[in-house]
Order: sequence, then C-alpha cells, then structure tokens
Amino acid sequence: MNRVDIAIIGGGIAGASLAAELAPHARVVILEAEDQPGYHSTGRSAAYWSETYGGPHVQPLTSASGPALRPFLQPLGSHHIARRDERGLIDAYLAEFADSGVVLEDVDPRERIPGLRDEWRWCAFEPNVAYIDVAGLHAGYLATARRAGAELRLGAGVAAIGRAAGSWRIETRAGPIAADVVVDAAGAWADSIARVAGVAPLGIQPYRRTMVQLKTDPAPPADLTHVGHIGGEFYFKPEPGGRLWLSPHDETATDPCDAQPEEIDVAIAIDRFERCVDWRVERVEHRWAGLRSFAPDRLPVYGFDPAVPGFFWCAGQGGFGIQTSAAAAMLAAALLLGRQPADAVAHIDADRYAPDRFMR
Repeated sequence: MNRVDIAIIGGGIAGASLAAELAPHARVVILEAEDQPGYHSTGRSAAYWSETYGGPHVQPLTSASGPALRPFLQPLGSHHIARRDERGLIDAYLAEFADSGVVLEDVDPRERIPGLRDEWRWCAFEPNVAYIDVAGLHAGYLATARRAGAELRLGAGVAAIGRAAGSWRIETRAGPIAADVVVDAAGAWADSIARVAGVAPLGIQPYRRTMVQLKTDPAPPADLTHVGHIGGEFYFKPEPGGRLWLSPHDETATDPCDAQPEEIDVAIAIDRFERCVDWRVERVEHRWAGLRSFAPDRLPVYGFDPAVPGFFWCAGQGGFGIQTSAAAAMLAAALLLGRQPADAVAHIDADRYAPDRFMR
C-alpha cells in the first residue's frame, strides 16, 4: 500500500492549487473520483475574476491571487447595474469596498451598454474584472504539482476512510492509500467525505447555478463588458465568436450530483435578459449547470478540524474558488506545513476561515 504525507481528496481547482503548493515540501497524492479532474464545479465555471465577488471578506483572497493568476487573465471589466429605484444598492456597494483598494467608479450605464432599457439608471463600474482561462490555470496547477512529485489518481472515488495509530487509511476504487493527513477538497462532496471519515460535517451546502450560451441580434459589441444586476438577478458576458453567456444567478439547494440545467431556470434567465436590454435572442446554443458550495456563513473553510487530528478542510469556496485559488492554496499550505504564510498572503487573517469558527 502506498504511503504519503498528505492525501488530497478532490482534483478540482482547490485540490490542484493546494497540491502545487505542497508538493515541493511533502509527499502528496490527489484522489479524484472522476476520470478527469475538474469535471464538476471547476469545469463549469463562469470564468471571470472579480475582486468584489464574494463580498469584502473574500476580496483579500481574490486580490492577493491576482499576481499569480495574471498569465491566465484577459481584460473584461464589469458594470454592476441597478434600476432607477435601486440607487441605495449602488451606494451600499461602493461603501462596502471603499477602503479595500478595489477600483469602483460611479457611472451612468446608459452611456456604456448598447440597448440598455431606460429603467436601468445606476452603475458601479469595476474596470479590473477579467476573463480567466480556467482550463489553463487548472492544468498549470496540476503540472506544477506533478513536476514536484505529486501523484494524481483518477477514478479514485473514496469508499472508506479509517484512522489508527495516528495515520489514515483511505480505500478508493484505485486502491488503498495510507496518509498522515487527509485534506477534504471535495467541493460539493466535502461534508459527505467528512462523514465517511467520522468527522462532523460543517454544513457545506451545494447549490445549482445555471448558464446558457446565446446567439443574439445584435451580436454583443466587441467592447462589451461583463454586466450584472447589483441585486444578483442575472449576469451576462461576451464570449469569442460573438456569443453571450448568461446566468439567472440562481442558487438552488441540491444534494451533491452531476448538476443539469432546468428549463425553468433557462427561461427565467432569458426573461431577465430581455428586460435588461432590447436585444433579440435568436437561439439558445448551449446550456449547462454547475455546483457552488457554501459554508453556513458563505466564507471558505481552511484549517484542521478541531475535533479530529489529521483531518484538514479546504472547502466551501462557493463560486469564488478559482479566482481565490492562489492565495487560498498559500494560506492552506502554510497551515498544513506549520510554516509562516508567504509574503503575498501574510496580511490576510487566516483565522477568519478556520473551521473552529463554527464551534466558538
């Protein structure tokens, strides 16, 4: 039976980025249940980086990740828009990030977004929002981890996890593994993995999020940014080839699963889009859904479980796991290795994300 220092359960962006940080310093294996890593949430991301997404307590992780992610980012920008009676939402948004260093501008969206209907009067413009090459970033983390000696096991769904004599034994479809530390980076399955290991779940809840690709008339202009309702009713952004990605910003609680879009959510998305701009939807070319998993306070969880030695949480990363991946991996790796965090994240209060916050 193979023995490693750290077994990471989950090969999505959380597990891959953490493995890249840990592999130069420890023997690491990534255990991925699917036949390809990143099949679920990572592979179905909306693929953009926004410092304001996730709120002010997530923003430090996103901002600190920016330099490491820069090779995988392309300029996009975002208009966070509001109806004529929603000025208060814009003011609150600007105030929330006033001391964060995030660049936000109070602008008139009617001068920026072609075809915008007249009721949309207010906007906070975030110029530094960017596209993310999610596939490239994820592959880069995995390649870095492998070069440093980490092993990736695919089709390694976990059947049992037991602890004896200060060590873990993990039974998987790809064979058993012994490890000093188990890292739960299983995304929507984080609580399920914890239960298998005899660890009390934290209440990590998966939610379904729907996305559609549209062909519209007119086609999105070349300089269109990401556009989203400040209150979270929808967002859309241009894609290569003159297509548009649109989401109703839905959050439907679900069990961990291979998420599929519901027709009603697709219809809601299109209705909200057509109430925003006067463009005609010619056809829906593609539709899909992914899972976003949140802890009860909607902040990520990084740290050793307070009740079970050797069990480490790296979960609850919602829809911001990709854009925060570099900083999150640096913080988590420092905790796992018992080292001071890297300079890039030394200013971040890691205790804010500790699992024992739910027991305090």
